Amino acid sequence: MSNIYEFNVKMGCGGCASTVKAALNKVQGVQAVDTSVDHQVVTVTTDDSVTFEQVQDAIKGSGKEVKGSKRGKTVSSSA
Repeated sequence: MSNIYEFNVKMGCGGCASTVKAALNKVQGVQAVDTSVDHQVVTVTTDDSVTFEQVQDAIKGSGKEVKGSKRGKTVSSSA
């Protein structure tokens, strides 16, 4: 199963987005990171081992401000 989390993150440029993406990609279990500077949104797909709080902490640890978030959905992979 995968979890999808969405965060509103204060990002002013592509460099900011790259910083956030790099921080999130260091978290074991993060499967994908999508950033939009225009919409100031970061969407993160993780496996079940990663908590919402771990993702949020990684974003904050990159030096960026989390302005809002939603816990998204759980997606099961069918074999």
